[in-house]
Amino acid sequence: MFSIPEQFSNATKSNFEAQIALLTELTNKTFESIEKIVDLNLNVVKASLEESTAAAKQLLAAKDPQEFFSLTTSQAQPNAEKALSYGRHLASIASAAQAEFTKAAEAQIAENSRKVVALVDEVTKNAPAGSESAVAFIKSAIGNANAGYEQLTKTTKQAVDALETNLNTATNQFVQAAEKTSGRAKKSA
Repeated sequence: MFSIPEQFSNATKSNFEAQIALLTELTNKTFESIEKIVDLNLNVVKASLEESTAAAKQLLAAKDPQEFFSLTTSQAQPNAEKALSYGRHLASIASAAQAEFTKAAEAQIAENSRKVVALVDEVTKNAPAGSESAVAFIKSAIGNANAGYEQLTKTTKQAVDALETNLNTATNQFVQAAEKTSGRAKKSA
């Protein structure tokens, strides 16, 4: 049978190792997300350079101002759509990273909570008579901490959902405004 100091020492060591594992996992996820963002940006820059060159050649080949403005207008809508697509892709990468972070953190907290409850149960088996109220207080504190974390998780998920909804609404409004502007420009040309 282990003594109480040994149990706490083993629990502390296990908790430290779990924290290192979590930090390693989160660091790896961060680098994966950064790599995706860099790849996205490189692809966007490459495509943008190619498209800008082609658009500049078209504009320079315009024979009169009306054709020039018509070409400019026709390029505005695709550019707006590409910017929106980029924003959506970037938001998707960020959302996926946030989901991975949340998943890893939830798993770590659940495991730590399980270990703490097991440690408290083991220690209370060897607790002296009359310490029942202290044990009940510790178990209550653990339960309250878990409930607080669950509430924080729910609130965070609601905030992320609201942010995504607002982003989609803003995107839709931007697309509608770009379509109206493009439509007006075509009519006046």
